[in-house]
Amino acid sequence: TEIYTLSLHDALPISLEEQDKERRARLKEIDDFFQEARAYAKAREAAKEGDNFLRVPSWEAMLPVLRGEVPITVHADDARQIRAAVSWAETNRFKIVLAEARDAWKVAGLLASNTVPVIYNHVFTQPPRDTENYDVQFAAPAALWKAGVKVAIGLSSYRASLAKNLPYEAAQAAAFGLPADEALKTITLYPAQIAGVAERLGSIETGKDATLVVTDGDILDIRSNVKRMWIAGREVSLDNRHTRLYEKYKSRPKSR
Repeated sequence: TEIYTLSLHDALPISLEEQDKERRARLKEIDDFFQEARAYAKAREAAKEGDNFLRVPSWEAMLPVLRGEVPITVHADDARQIRAAVSWAETNRFKIVLAEARDAWKVAGLLASNTVPVIYNHVFTQPPRDTENYDVQFAAPAALWKAGVKVAIGLSSYRASLAKNLPYEAAQAAAFGLPADEALKTITLYPAQIAGVAERLGSIETGKDATLVVTDGDILDIRSNVKRMWIAGREVSLDNRHTRLYEKYKSRPKSR
């Protein structure tokens, strides 16, 4: 399953008027794009067998989106952007997933009522406004969960190399109000459901791919260590240069 992506981030123009102009221009580009996609879909549907209709792969890829089978990932942080995205999706009858989502906690009720899942990328982001509490981003996943929003914890693209730290982000959310079992789902089951691959991944169940790890403690505890790992049912060795060096030197004589 593919998830198509668009962005409603501001480009930080000079004035409020220019911000509004920039935002309107971007929204028009998006609307024009989807109007072209609808025109292609309509022409394809109207084409009769033998008409030698020219199929365009890029527009073919958009057909599941127009049918509501594949969601669009909308990257938006500001509450105004998020409201605009939800309104746009409702008007066009699109399924969307909200990513980044810094201010999502402010419009949690709107997201819940429109069944918009959230990929929250700001657990360790500093509060953007000096009027907000220090823990506003830590507690945001809990606020979204309490409102009934499905939340996955993710990372912005520039932080992709830190994916290994996702358990710590989930643990921080758990420390600030998110139940532990829900915190675990934010980095396992819920991402799989949002991506449309939950029939294979995301939980340990009969018939799934058996991609899992075994730890010597709570997986959300920074002190826990991964002891074994399987990918698609095949155990993967955890041996690496660091473990080999550790084994080599762990019995060295102690200095006097």
